[in-house]
Amino acid sequence: MLKPIIALAMIAHATLALADEASTEPPAAEPAWTFSVTAYPTDVRGGDNFTSGVAIAERGPLHLEARYNYEAVGARSAFVGWNFSGGETLTWKLTPMLGGGWGDIHAVIPAVEAAVGWRALDFYVEAEYVHDKTEHSDSYIYAWSELGLRPVEWLRLGLAGQRTRLYGGDRDFQRGPFAQITVKSLTLGVFCFNPGADDQIVVGSLNVAF
Repeated sequence: MLKPIIALAMIAHATLALADEASTEPPAAEPAWTFSVTAYPTDVRGGDNFTSGVAIAERGPLHLEARYNYEAVGARSAFVGWNFSGGETLTWKLTPMLGGGWGDIHAVIPAVEAAVGWRALDFYVEAEYVHDKTEHSDSYIYAWSELGLRPVEWLRLGLAGQRTRLYGGDRDFQRGPFAQITVKSLTLGVFCFNPGADDQIVVGSLNVAF
């Protein structure tokens, strides 16, 4: 009769010890904010040069984004979105967003950003519909896409394309090569659209993440 009582006492003691240990564990930490800022100095052959800017703040799946000179020179825009991601060998991330523009445009802007990665290859695209509330004829679809390869971790090479009204001209879609170098939290890049043509566009990029 004594042995079962001793066994039950030992089980109860072990259970209480585990419960006490669990109660002393710190609560799960709230997801931290992450930030990135990117400047895009742009040289337009035969046109006016300018600089665009994008600032991003994320906490968990929450995505906040502000842009300057992006949809149009003199335009400002802001977005709120939600990140969805997954995968191991084949990774993916999808961020639907909704925003608005003011300044040179007055628009409601639904948008999406998406990325897929496999080994050293990756593909990124962002697209938005700029629905101008004052001049419906000025509404348009904007898109930027990148197909990249990382031969080494710090170097990314590839091809980029964009559909935009930033520059004017006859081309509806521009394309060309790009290269990026990453050192710690700093990424430097250059994109060359319509290389060698009269309407060549060179876009630099300077990104800081923190």
